[in-house]
Amino acid sequence: MQDQVDTMRQAGIAAACLNSTLQPHEVRETKAQLLAGQLDLLYVAPERLMLRETLSLLERVPLSLFAIDEAHCVSHWGHDFRPEYRELSVLHNRFHDVPRIALTATADQATRDEIKTGLVLTNARTFMSGFDRPNIRYHVSPKKNAHTQLRNFIHQEHLNEAGIVYCLSRKRTEDTADYLLKEGFSVLRYHAGMSLEARAANQNTFLYEEGIIICATVAFGMGIDKSNVRFVAHLGFPRSIEAYYQETGRAGRDGLPADAWMIYGLQDVIALRKMIEAGNGSSKRKLIEDTKLDAMLEYCEDTCCRRQKLLNHLGETLTRPCGNCDNCLCPAEIWDATEPVQKALSCVYRTGQRFGANYLTDVLLGKDNQRIRSFGHHKLSIFGIGKKLTVSTWRSIFRQLIGKGFLRVETDTYGSLFLTEKSRPVLRSEKIVELKCEKQKGKQKKTARFTETDTERIEDKLWEALTAKRQELAQSQRVPPYVVFHDNSLREMAIRQPKTLADFSTITGVGAKKLQRYGSIFLSVLRDNEKPEILN
Repeated sequence: MQDQVDTMRQAGIAAACLNSTLQPHEVRETKAQLLAGQLDLLYVAPERLMLRETLSLLERVPLSLFAIDEAHCVSHWGHDFRPEYRELSVLHNRFHDVPRIALTATADQATRDEIKTGLVLTNARTFMSGFDRPNIRYHVSPKKNAHTQLRNFIHQEHLNEAGIVYCLSRKRTEDTADYLLKEGFSVLRYHAGMSLEARAANQNTFLYEEGIIICATVAFGMGIDKSNVRFVAHLGFPRSIEAYYQETGRAGRDGLPADAWMIYGLQDVIALRKMIEAGNGSSKRKLIEDTKLDAMLEYCEDTCCRRQKLLNHLGETLTRPCGNCDNCLCPAEIWDATEPVQKALSCVYRTGQRFGANYLTDVLLGKDNQRIRSFGHHKLSIFGIGKKLTVSTWRSIFRQLIGKGFLRVETDTYGSLFLTEKSRPVLRSEKIVELKCEKQKGKQKKTARFTETDTERIEDKLWEALTAKRQELAQSQRVPPYVVFHDNSLREMAIRQPKTLADFSTITGVGAKKLQRYGSIFLSVLRDNEKPEILN
């Protein structure tokens, strides 16, 4: 919230906020400014808004508009940690003459309908811009050794760059942060088990300093507008495509290349199903969340263009593959897996639909161990019929069968698999099943911040001078560097090298206030680092 206040003030807008991080004297000062009509914009968290004293305060001032950001939190599914969003119908009842607008970066049609109902915006018009973020490259892989995979990804693609690593639990967050620290990365952590002061300190460090990686649960990131986050990595499975898209959208907000990288395993899916089952929602809500989880798993296992899949889920159509996702850059090989699939489904059925993928794989491979013997499964006809395939191939088959809806995971201790209606025609040899090969994909080209042409035109010395001046100005004002200028603005300065204030005013991100405040300063940096002309 403070991050956004700083951004508004840089643009010449009188903004302030009311939240739990303020000192009592800061709260009194903000309230006085509000009552005196000195503020253009006030940020208030829903939790603060619902307090009687806040509602009474707002009734004492003329209000132009309520803008409800992150409005997808109103939805019945997901974001259980912000229940006050669903109480914002009070604005309709108590301030019925004040216009309201609900804003969100990600919402499918069902969520949009829920927002309208929850906020009593029944007759409101809907305005939609495109969901596509073409600068983000999507990559999804099966989880093998999570920490090693993450380390290699960061080291090869985003060394010394800012990123967010999302984990499913506090413990995984701590473990991942500890591992990356030992590997020499600049890492912080963020989760609800930490004190408010520790979370605020880590968030501020992430915002104000460059090249920081933050390991966090999904509680981190809402409202964060750090423009040069170069990657968002998921070590856990998002609960829905909407949640995934929202979280990955925190990368590359400056429009420069960024990565959305994810690894997943069946245990992640089982863990989330257990969380859904243990939740306080109605059976209808749990069914909706289960369906969304299925869609997320299908997205991971699909071989088509990731961006087409995402946009289609959100109600948009991309007419051709994007060319900027793993499936486009390194297409998976497809094979006729009908016979192995029949063996896998038969194994699930003949063992009583009571076991998980690891146990079923052992049966198919003919592992002669005590557990299999105790159940008598070594005597079944399916015992050992899958010896021609490897352990990793069978696990891939089971994972893809779940993703394609032929099998479903039960939320018991073992993550038991059971057949769905979709599996019947396969077992009857009425349907062919094609799966993607489980193979190592070729190494992708490193994500470049600038194009090769741009890099040739940007001198290292000039780039360092521009970023150093930005850092100096940011520190003097106690704001994050990107609040002064995004990387994209500095990039444009370095390439175009404006000579006058009039030229500088045409740089992306330069408005009237920033032109007045910073124009002469950055023109001086450009002049001091101008390459001398060589006379023939």
